[in-house]
Amino acid sequence: MTERVTGKSDPDLISVELSMRRTGMSFQRTRMSADRTLMSVIRTSLSLISFGFTIYQVFEKLRESNLLSSARPVRNFGVTLVLIGIGMLILGIVYHVLFMLGLRDERTAMKGAGLVHGHSKFPPSLTLIVAVVLLAIGLLAVFSMVRHAGPFG
Repeated sequence: MTERVTGKSDPDLISVELSMRRTGMSFQRTRMSADRTLMSVIRTSLSLISFGFTIYQVFEKLRESNLLSSARPVRNFGVTLVLIGIGMLILGIVYHVLFMLGLRDERTAMKGAGLVHGHSKFPPSLTLIVAVVLLAIGLLAVFSMVRHAGPFG
């Protein structure tokens, strides 16, 4: 009966079904790969932000204790490291969002063409949420360092 309607035998239909499922799962693997890439950006940004903030705080405390007359160049280096970490995080977030939007568009197009099943959901990326929270903390740290006020001052 299936052969008359589709022109394909049962083994061919099973093969097509399995292929569609594998393609659908490949979208999930690609999504997880994009999350891992963003996690590596977060790790590097966090290192730069925390190292820069630590350098800034150590030399600020040495200056306040009158052990150093001027710690401005080293403090500026600390602020620069934090800004580089924030910049890297912003670029990573933008890249991740654009990549995920493109992946969702591709998946929608393939689903519309009947090439892939679209049963599984694409939930919000927890990695992206963590990256945005870290970005906010980094911006607060820079504000605190430059204005000598705020939650980290």
